[in-house]
Amino acid sequence: MRTYKFDNILEMYKLENINQLLDYIRKNGNGVINLKKAILRNAKLTGTNLKGTNLSGANLSYAKLSFSNLINANLRDTNLSGAKLSYAKLRDTKLRDANLANANLRDANLEDAYLMGANLTGTNLSFANLSYAYLSYANLKDAYLIGTNLHYADLRHADLRGANLCGADLTNANLIDTYLSGANLSGANLTNANLIDTYLSGANLSHAILYNADLSGANLEDAYLIGANLTNADLSFANLIDTNLSFVDLENANLRGTNLTNANLTNANLEDADLKGTLRNEL
Repeated sequence: MRTYKFDNILEMYKLENINQLLDYIRKNGNGVINLKKAILRNAKLTGTNLKGTNLSGANLSYAKLSFSNLINANLRDTNLSGAKLSYAKLRDTKLRDANLANANLRDANLEDAYLMGANLTGTNLSFANLSYAYLSYANLKDAYLIGTNLHYADLRHADLRGANLCGADLTNANLIDTYLSGANLSGANLTNANLIDTYLSGANLSHAILYNADLSGANLEDAYLIGANLTNADLSFANLIDTNLSFVDLENANLRGTNLTNANLTNANLEDADLKGTLRNEL
């Protein structure tokens, strides 16, 4: 379907002002209009159908887009800082290098969305669906991901320092070389997650499920894992100095070459765990 540049839209559709343009978008949507680099700051677009629309490089800061349909839209390099996107449909949406700092995406559907390099600092993504989403190199520092679905999400090299992932679903997620220092992962499900060389120093993983997770080479210094399930987990050559592992289930875990110096293993289950070459205080 043919598209038109933003400068020609008003003339092409015989529209007099931006409000009429937004009304036209609400009624038609579906990529009819090309809004590349459009200035739509503070625009009221709640419930708008923008499926497949090109909004790359546009300024939608503080725009109201809750319940809007942005499926397969192009939002690359778009400024969505402070925007309201709760319950928005963003499946398969292109958000590479987009600015979503402090935006509200609570309960939004971002399944299979492309967010590589996106700025999500302080963003509210609680209870959102980010399953199979691409978030590598994204900045999620201090973001809210409480109860968020990150099943099979790609978070390689992402920055999640200080993020709140309490109760999040990270099953089968790829977190290689990801920064999670000081993050709250209490009660999170990380079954089969790939956490090779991940930075988890000072993180809260209390009662987290890490069954069969790969934490080889990870830095868990001073982390809090009380009551966590690490059955069959690979912790080989990981840094667990000063880590609280009390009441942790480490049955069949691989702890070869792991540094457990000053770790708290009170009431930990180490049945059939591989402790060869482990550095530790007397257990």
